[in-house]
Amino acid sequence: MHDDAPLDPFANDPEDPAAALGDPGDETAPLSTTEREDVLADLADLEVFRALLEPLGIKGLTVECGDCGRAHHIDWDLLHGNLRHLLDEGLPRVHEPAIAAAPEDYVSWEYARGYVDGVIDSEEGQSS
Repeated sequence: MHDDAPLDPFANDPEDPAAALGDPGDETAPLSTTEREDVLADLADLEVFRALLEPLGIKGLTVECGDCGRAHHIDWDLLHGNLRHLLDEGLPRVHEPAIAAAPEDYVSWEYARGYVDGVIDSEEGQSS
């Protein structure tokens, strides 16, 4: 399996400052059935969001980070990779905000969902 995570700058470094924390894989419990279903639903939503919003110039989503309290602007491929990693490994990846992201190129998950709902409602109204 191809892992598209950023390379660990401390890989194989005996002076790795995180070495004392241990291997996070040791504490990982597999996702519950409900959690797996939620991640699969998020992946499906993400594909629809991307299909409808990317042609409009939207590069990804803005996600409010619970760890640092800042908004991160994450592109479509990284979002997809992060969700796949969560599904496969049971843990979210360590994240890094996009470098020099233009906030106007990103929308929130809620905005994307509302946009999709609007498109669906519009199409249903036209077929009536």
